[in-house]
Amino acid sequence: MRQFAEAWLSTIDQAQELEKQKEIEITESPAVKQITDRILVDTRTRFQEMDGFGASFTDASAYLVYKVLPEDERKKVMKHLFDPNEGIGISFLRQVIGASDYTSEIYSYNDLPEGQEDFELKQFSIDHDRDYIIPAVLEALSINPDIKVMASPWSAPGWMKTTGQMIKGKLRPECYSVYAQYFVKFVQAYEEAGIPIYAVSVQNEPGYEPKEYPGMLVSPSEEAEFIGKHLGPAFEKAGIKAKILCYDHNWDVPLHPLTVLSDPGASRYTAGVAWHVYGGEHEAMSRVHEAFPDKGVWFTEASGGSWIPPFRTAFLDQMKHVIRTTRNWSKSVVWWNIALDERNGPTVLSNSTCRGLVQINQQTKAVKYELDYYTMGHISKFVKQGAHRIDSTMVRDQLESTAFRNPDGSTVLILSNRTDEERVIEINTGKGYTTYTLPGEAAVTLYWT
Repeated sequence: MRQFAEAWLSTIDQAQELEKQKEIEITESPAVKQITDRILVDTRTRFQEMDGFGASFTDASAYLVYKVLPEDERKKVMKHLFDPNEGIGISFLRQVIGASDYTSEIYSYNDLPEGQEDFELKQFSIDHDRDYIIPAVLEALSINPDIKVMASPWSAPGWMKTTGQMIKGKLRPECYSVYAQYFVKFVQAYEEAGIPIYAVSVQNEPGYEPKEYPGMLVSPSEEAEFIGKHLGPAFEKAGIKAKILCYDHNWDVPLHPLTVLSDPGASRYTAGVAWHVYGGEHEAMSRVHEAFPDKGVWFTEASGGSWIPPFRTAFLDQMKHVIRTTRNWSKSVVWWNIALDERNGPTVLSNSTCRGLVQINQQTKAVKYELDYYTMGHISKFVKQGAHRIDSTMVRDQLESTAFRNPDGSTVLILSNRTDEERVIEINTGKGYTTYTLPGEAAVTLYWT
């Protein structure tokens, strides 16, 4: 029986954006033609199991999708985001515990008047999220019930901090236990609302203290103490199964997660490390994984934005992250905002340069699918939860690849041509050969059963 592979192509000139091409045949022997590259896909060599791929329904994103769009347009956008057949099949959401920078107002789930405290968390409430954030996530789950939801705080409630507010400062030592209970209540409240929480990280970007939006400095030793003596035991006592991830920051300070994982108390409760894109190199994830091979790796944030112009640079940059994060043990690839408006908001930032997967114009209600949507689609549409990364030939900065074996036995190969020359590629699937001609600076996902 003749075998074929699907090919889905994106070109650097945007003439094709994740466009399905003519199927290519897989034959028993190599084709006789001039070949520039040979790639072996080794299905026998397995690496990490994949958890999913996606972005975040921030306050801003959920508001735009759920409150600004008319219902029929919202349903279409949600299908394009979360349905693998009609769209790109997002399978992982990183949700904010309280407010981030992409919100119209700064809030936590336990806000109090200045000078007041609530160590019993009697005033804890997720009511802010019930208007559009929780409905947006529930609708996503109705389209793809297997979505894994991770949650990360940008700050503890202000009264728990040294500054008395969510902007700047550190967690007061006497508030470690009550903050752990804050996490417990959040997970329980979201699960009561119908949203299972797969994992939490302790703090978004613990080494950075923003001036305009919520943030909280957490040193490695403080994070280790919080996990080992407070959050881990609190989850254990409450019967919460959500994984605890440490760090959730850039590749350039691997000493932070190494310190946390070296602490026996923290390591007992920590499933692994979450990483961001904005400093350092992808290989930091492998270095930490090699030191602690029993701990998982999750890549949890990379935002597109105007600081990486133009389209050509941004497209190559994001395809590099799709490939190099997974080749360095990450179980996930996660961009940032699912949607932003024509002014890169709503936001509390005085100048927002971020871009969402989708742009929703608040005035005209027009929807534009950004390059971030298509780069994410190159992996999220084809690689299923429970897939394993498998080995494939890669030449760094020339022809880069990452490959996966899905639970149903299908194989996915993602290729990024990082040169401006066309490449004629012979692919050894392990059970046959196929040839694909990839234009300069283009990317393709090949899928075969």
